[in-house]
Amino acid sequence: MRAVWRLLVTQGYAVGDQAVYKRLEEEGWQPLARLFGRVSQILAQWLQPALQAYHQRHATLASFASDVVALDEMYLDQVKRRLPILRHFQKGDLELLPGKLVALFDVRLQQWRTLEYIEKATQNGREQAKALLNSLKAGTLILADLGYFGFEWFDQLTELGYSWISRVKSYTTVVVEHTYYEAGDTFDRLVWLGARTIHGKYLVRQVQFRQGGQLRQYFTNVCDPTVLPIAEIARLYARRWDIELAFLTLKRELGLHLIWSSKPAVVLAQVWACLIIAQVLQAIRMEVALRAQVDVFEVSLPLLLQALPQWDLQGPDGIAKCVRQGRRLGIIRPSTRLSIQAPEILPEQLIPLPKDTLLCRQPCYRHKNPTQKAVSLQIEVHPQRDLLVAILMQREAEVTAKASIVKSKPTPQS
Repeated sequence: MRAVWRLLVTQGYAVGDQAVYKRLEEEGWQPLARLFGRVSQILAQWLQPALQAYHQRHATLASFASDVVALDEMYLDQVKRRLPILRHFQKGDLELLPGKLVALFDVRLQQWRTLEYIEKATQNGREQAKALLNSLKAGTLILADLGYFGFEWFDQLTELGYSWISRVKSYTTVVVEHTYYEAGDTFDRLVWLGARTIHGKYLVRQVQFRQGGQLRQYFTNVCDPTVLPIAEIARLYARRWDIELAFLTLKRELGLHLIWSSKPAVVLAQVWACLIIAQVLQAIRMEVALRAQVDVFEVSLPLLLQALPQWDLQGPDGIAKCVRQGRRLGIIRPSTRLSIQAPEILPEQLIPLPKDTLLCRQPCYRHKNPTQKAVSLQIEVHPQRDLLVAILMQREAEVTAKASIVKSKPTPQS
């Protein structure tokens, strides 16, 4: 806060430091949130040409999805016990947490999409996450950690038209309906979530493979392995870490680890201000990566942040200078991110799904009220049923065509 005040004073404004604080409290966070939305829209348009050129040379991440977003939460760091109303709390008390953020992060563009603030840090963020989904297009792929693991949550995402990938939570019971592929520790199969009284509504896909000494398992509602192979599932879920790194940028590079105030209005003003700066920084980093034809994580954000002011003083296009000099200065360097290697399974190795496979059933969720009126037991149509049937028929036609070609070839004379 004092740094903002000093900046205003050096620009010629005769104001006191408390005047800045009071103005932020009075004006609220809404103007900054609106500015964030406008800046995000401009940056998304600015990045499109370079992103399209990049996709012409490299495979699009999850080409079947309209967007790819990561969903997660971040606790804001504890405030200092300087105010009289906070002094009776012990250091480390949960009441000193100024809240947490529930956010969506665009993995392709490396941009924040939207977020919700929860004043009470111990509150579950599932309801706020549902509200955030309204900003997503149908067909979006959602990557979320185990904090959002739940049968009803998965079913709701499927019914809303979203694809999702999740890690497998320990002790989750399943009933295997169909196995596409199995060899050693590797399998790709369709399962029902829940083997007892509590179970989900839609058939989902479970994949497993071993990397080194670690067994990796994932669930997804993309039921066709030709649309989303095991290797692509592993590659995509590794990108869920993007939002963790973006949270780290907010705290480490942009100072959100030090909260200015314990008042929600001022806390949110600081949060939205940091998000606006983060959007611009992430967009510059993405532009550098796209022009240099490298992965975005090969561009060091901390080093880029240090170098940009110098290049900006030397001319109008600091990004071009970064692309030219980035490797020599170590700003562009090999990424240190963990690469997950999953097995490649050929389409002809997959066992086709039988035509009469049921893809839906009557769900039973943990919190269901026993006094609630019984619902119809009629099996509903799975949102992906038509797609799966079409793929199945196409595959069957290809097999039939190959068989007829083999039959038509003349047999060699003995």
